[in-house]
Amino acid sequence: MFAIFTRGVVDSWRATLAWAVGLVAAAALYLPLFPSMVGNGQMQQLLKSLPTQLVRTLNYDQLGSGPGYTQSTLFGLLGFLLLNMATIAWGASAVGGDEESGLLELTLAHGVTRVQLVAGRALAILARLLFLVLVMYCAVAVLNGPSQLNLDLGKVAGAALGYAGLLALSAAAALLGGALRGRRVHGLILGAAVSVLGYVFNAVGKQSDSAKWLLDFSPYHWFFGSDPFSQGVDWGACAGMWGGTIALMVLAALVLRTRDVGR
Repeated sequence: MFAIFTRGVVDSWRATLAWAVGLVAAAALYLPLFPSMVGNGQMQQLLKSLPTQLVRTLNYDQLGSGPGYTQSTLFGLLGFLLLNMATIAWGASAVGGDEESGLLELTLAHGVTRVQLVAGRALAILARLLFLVLVMYCAVAVLNGPSQLNLDLGKVAGAALGYAGLLALSAAAALLGGALRGRRVHGLILGAAVSVLGYVFNAVGKQSDSAKWLLDFSPYHWFFGSDPFSQGVDWGACAGMWGGTIALMVLAALVLRTRDVGR
């Protein structure tokens, strides 16, 4: 399992570094704009010009504060999109992609159990994800002072851990999808469903009281609903997301054990 984990990390270091550069660029693009947008009143004018429903949908109702701006623009929008693209693709390829290419049978022929394979690949995905979230945290810490965000870096650290759990949940769903059918596309569909439906349920649930029940089924709301960058992370929600991630990964290993591999 350790060899599979190591190979999964080493073989992908260039791609992981490229994603890290993209996340740093996103932080450098968004965060330094905060002082100018707040100082000349552009932020308030922008929010007043937008429909209230749209502001709620995009979680832009707290853009006037540094923590709210960081949460909504970097972590809630572009960073969320980039990291979901990366982690869902990794999860879908970990088993489903290898089985499509014929490499999975070759690996299993070398005395590696299916549980060890899934565990090693899953740990490699989590290691890469935690590295990228750490990069985002470091970028925010560096830009906190120059961008006048007034962030509590302790709260940001807790929020980063919960944020990683949110993204890991989609990655684990993609891993399960690939293990279920042995096809990368099934992993992409299942991982994207968890991520997209979570975002949609959060958006729709905020529109009216009659739709609030949807928020209970939105991992996106479980994390962002507590305003973790200003109020601190909801540790119960954080534990739930990480617990769900582990459960999906265990299920992926069990599913792979029960079916024939290859075509």
